[in-house]
Amino acid sequence: MSLTSMTGFARAASALGPWRWTVEIKCVNAKGLDLRLRLPPGFDRIEGEARARLGRALARGACFVTISGSREGAAAAARLDLAALDEIVSAARAAAAKAGLAPPTMDGVLAVRGVVEVVEAADDEASFAAVCAGVLESLDAAIVALVAARRAEGAALEAILIERLDAIARLTQAADDNPARKPEAVRARLAIAVAALLETSRGFDENRLHQEAILLAAKADIREELDRLKTHVAAARALIAEGGAVGRRLDFLAQELGREANTLCAKANDVSLTAQGLELRAQIEQLREQVQNIE
Repeated sequence: MSLTSMTGFARAASALGPWRWTVEIKCVNAKGLDLRLRLPPGFDRIEGEARARLGRALARGACFVTISGSREGAAAAARLDLAALDEIVSAARAAAAKAGLAPPTMDGVLAVRGVVEVVEAADDEASFAAVCAGVLESLDAAIVALVAARRAEGAALEAILIERLDAIARLTQAADDNPARKPEAVRARLAIAVAALLETSRGFDENRLHQEAILLAAKADIREELDRLKTHVAAARALIAEGGAVGRRLDFLAQELGREANTLCAKANDVSLTAQGLELRAQIEQLREQVQNIE
């Protein structure tokens, strides 16, 4: 199974009878799965099923789903409010008689707001249910396209992650092979440091000084950090090979790699080791930035 990105976009459109609709899905990075749906009036009945279908296809990401629909070419019917018409006619006649004016005409009365209402013909339940089913089918098509887009981007990210892990592995091995870590190099540095201290003051206990130097050398050893870096790199490679929704676990390993690199830099007692540790940190940070996009 390949890696999947959390970002993507997909669109699907269709029609049935007088209805036309469009489904758009946009996904961005998120810690979990966050579904946000916007439906046209009257389509609230499909929200639960839409969420269920999205939840089965996606594991992580903030998904913004917009479904727009319109009813075109539908027949309209005029509805006459007879009660309002009677009241208006009676009041108009009384006012005209009192003022000595001509009685109201029918076209004038019908022009009064609220007397005549134009109402679009409504769909029957079976027809509207068929429209809702069609919208869900379009949603399925958009989900398929979205998953394909996320997988394509995931494949590109996988190549980048492997490249970063290769660089981290090379730098880790280079630090392991660094001549500054050889026992003779450590002894030489300690000997120079001890000699410098003894020259500046004769009050030092030479035996105690050697013991402290040995303890400091042990604390500065980075064997443990190097071993853990190699272990974390191997674990990250295994997760990438596993594929699927492994983004959270990869992010955890990236954090652990960063901690080990920081400790290596803190312990490094040689300029070349420090430089390698800083480059390690840079590569690990680039790795983690890309891991943030993985589902």
